[in-house]
Amino acid sequence: MKDWYNANPFFYAKIPTLQRIFIRQNAYKCAVIDISAIFHRLSIYRFMHLSSKLLEQAVHAFTSLPGIGKKTALRLALHLLQQDKERVQDFCNALGQMRTHIQFCRTCHNLSDFETCDVCSSTTRDKGMVCVVESIREAMAIENTQHYNGVYHVLGGLISPLDGITPQMLHIDSLVARVQTGEVRELIMALSPTIEGETTIFYINKQLESINADVQISSIARGVSFGGELEYADELTLGRSIVSRVPYKIGG
Repeated sequence: MKDWYNANPFFYAKIPTLQRIFIRQNAYKCAVIDISAIFHRLSIYRFMHLSSKLLEQAVHAFTSLPGIGKKTALRLALHLLQQDKERVQDFCNALGQMRTHIQFCRTCHNLSDFETCDVCSSTTRDKGMVCVVESIREAMAIENTQHYNGVYHVLGGLISPLDGITPQMLHIDSLVARVQTGEVRELIMALSPTIEGETTIFYINKQLESINADVQISSIARGVSFGGELEYADELTLGRSIVSRVPYKIGG
């Protein structure tokens, strides 16, 4: 019995502290009862046996999505079973159509149904102002603010040598090519305030300097968020807020 704990470290680690003490201090029979219950609970948790193999396949497919566990996947699968077949088929068709026909804009690399996205092809957009973002999600977030009327350029990531992401793997060359057309007058760097983000901005700036590009480079304001407490702000954020302070205007 003494060697059982060393032979089964995984299952013994799952036992609460008080129950471990109880098992060590009581008879072998009590320990076997408690251990068998733990085996049963762990088997239910780690392996989900359902009455239908097709349902298991559906649950497994849902668990491949980010943030979806087995319980949530089972709830989603059962929800679809309660819907009409036509509605479920429409749901599946929508996913298939999205994956098959959606493409990336040849100008800004944002999602599009055609070669050029609606933003780049719009006649009401300011084509001289380009907002540079890391991914499509940042472009969607800025677009949802309804405070920006320019166009975008999605880099597809940030320069990170530790992660093996080099400038050649990003859409930086196409950004430089857009600037060389002479239509762009300002680049707004809407990148995360991280080492990778600052490195990417520095690299793009150097690339534009090498071609003597006549373009203004700006960065989104960084500071204390509205409704935030100063005492909880980190030193770098608070310091940038002081340096990048703006004049106070009543009613402005």
